[in-house]
Amino acid sequence: MSNVAIRKNDQIMMSLVHYFVTKQDYAPINVQGVKDEIWLENLNGPYRIIRISCNSIINEEQYKFDIFKVKHIMKQIKKKTLSFKVNALNICLDINKKVDLGDIKNISTIKVDSMKDIKKNEELNKAFPDMEKSLIKATDGLDLIINVTNDINEKTAIENNKFNSVFAPKKIIVTNIILFICLALYIIMGFYGGNIFEIEPNTLALFGANNITLVKSGEIFRLLTSAFLHVGIIHLIVNMYSLMIIASQVENFIGKAKFIFVYLMSAISGSLMSLVFLGKNIVACGASGALFGLMGCLLYFGYHYRVYLSDAIRTQIIPIIIINLFIGFSMSGIDNACHIGGLIGGYLATMAVGIKDKSTKQDRINGSIVLILYLLFLSYIVFFVK
Repeated sequence: MSNVAIRKNDQIMMSLVHYFVTKQDYAPINVQGVKDEIWLENLNGPYRIIRISCNSIINEEQYKFDIFKVKHIMKQIKKKTLSFKVNALNICLDINKKVDLGDIKNISTIKVDSMKDIKKNEELNKAFPDMEKSLIKATDGLDLIINVTNDINEKTAIENNKFNSVFAPKKIIVTNIILFICLALYIIMGFYGGNIFEIEPNTLALFGANNITLVKSGEIFRLLTSAFLHVGIIHLIVNMYSLMIIASQVENFIGKAKFIFVYLMSAISGSLMSLVFLGKNIVACGASGALFGLMGCLLYFGYHYRVYLSDAIRTQIIPIIIINLFIGFSMSGIDNACHIGGLIGGYLATMAVGIKDKSTKQDRINGSIVLILYLLFLSYIVFFVK
């Protein structure tokens, strides 16, 4: 087989891309209008963005324009990933040694003329200690191309499988069970009270609605049972419709076991927050606290998958939460405290159980601790302060 000659800069670029993609979990970014450069992204890496450029930079003016272009693309990525701060590593493979790189906020630019420069660079070795020994080596250009292509394709296939395991449609079971329980309980209460369109407060209390006097007397089960009861047919229809849309998505994304935990914790935290503000003679019920908890779950999940879901978070999830909270504050008879309590509880519960392939063990520990403290604080207010 004959040797294939490739330019030195191309060889360095391919070696770097191979390392960052296969060893550091960076993913290529599709940036329109660029040539002879590759952009990589890892939201959890020491540098959020890595740009490797073969473009020739001869003087200061070219370098300033190059940095301007980098800043512009960074701004777009920052907006897309819902990030407050983005730092970038700018690796230039063809830049005049006389060009002053300067000190630019959030952009670290380094010159690389050869593989030796990579091994000698303190900033690179500090951020990526294993780079020197992990850079791919090849006997000729064809070997390098084949090895890099095969390894990156294999890595891409693994990442695609992880993505599909999360987003591929699955059989929805738990959500349907919750829908059935809510509907069955409403029908039973309707026939018991003699009015299928509106349930009397006494009937709600009998079947487990939330009430601070009853909860403080030992009927703690009401913190959970109240999330499966509804006061009227409109209340039921609205919540069940929302449940079908939101809960089915959450169950599909995080799995059945985690979904059950998040739903129950959201319901309990919503009920506790409700008791903090409700009067002694008021009974409250409804799945809306748990539903808001599922929206909190989507916020946490979406943040970890913001590369794919940033538009949905910005244009759908956040506006829905804001609109519903606004309606709750502007209209009487809506338990907004339950909504807020459930929202916070759902977010923390999701943090506690973690997101597959995204959350670290420390993230889950932190989430569990904060969730426990949150529930203990609300419980203290309900049982010892009110």
